[in-house]
Amino acid sequence: MDRLQTLEIFIAVAESESFAEGARRVGISAPSATRGVNALETRLGARLFTRTTRRVRLTEVGKTYLEDARHVLAQLQAADDAASGAALKPKGELRLTCSNEFGRIYVTPILTEFLDTHPEVSADVVMVDRVVNMVEEGFDVAVRIGPLPSSGLVAIRVGSVRRVVCASPGYLARHGTPRTPEDLARHRIAAAAPVSPLVEWRFGGDPAQVIRMRPRLRLSSVAAAIEVARQGWGLTRVLSYQVGPDLQAGRLCAVLTDHEPEPLPIHLVHPEGRRAPAKVRSFIDLATERLRALPVLA
Repeated sequence: MDRLQTLEIFIAVAESESFAEGARRVGISAPSATRGVNALETRLGARLFTRTTRRVRLTEVGKTYLEDARHVLAQLQAADDAASGAALKPKGELRLTCSNEFGRIYVTPILTEFLDTHPEVSADVVMVDRVVNMVEEGFDVAVRIGPLPSSGLVAIRVGSVRRVVCASPGYLARHGTPRTPEDLARHRIAAAAPVSPLVEWRFGGDPAQVIRMRPRLRLSSVAAAIEVARQGWGLTRVLSYQVGPDLQAGRLCAVLTDHEPEPLPIHLVHPEGRRAPAKVRSFIDLATERLRALPVLA
């Protein structure tokens, strides 16, 4: 078993946290994958995994080695593509991560258009409401909403969104329209928030305000909070893209707009820069054009 194949096995086992699943990904038997990883650990003189009867987990040394191994294979693939001319033609699997609602509403239509245009590309999309480590988890592209920390990643701004407090016209007619953030204490709040008794909503202004509330209804689902507001039960706060059609159709009304904090930027992020493979460059180009054309993200 050569060293490159050993690296491929190691990466597959690390990503799947399973020798059987890792072996399946690279097309070998589970015992062969185990022998390959054992040989790699022997050659390095370090343990890359901790093994239990239920799970395989990377050690700290293994986590560092995984990042380096991915970089080595990516550089080799880029060299092969450049030599064969394949760098000009998108192919292979595109791994992308984004938040649930943004992915459902905006990313999925772009992805299906991209796949229809490039039949040699497949896509693996993870929609999750957390910031993933792109390098450690092996993603090609991420859609990030909010300020970006300093990193070695390439970021392309494609729009922005606002944090909007909204309610149905019927609710506002019955209970009145809040004029200041402090007025929220007199209203029913349906908060799309983690499980916590206390919810904080930040507002702009000089100085900025933080309103701490104990909402009567807390929901882990943004879609559910929006539906509660549509039905006229109370106020909720979501991102503007999530309720754009409702605001345009008059099903919901935005309030406290003069007190909104600064908009949140939206970026497409990827790690490879100019050496990115064709599948990444082509998707970034298409997604940038499509997202920048959306009025709700302007």
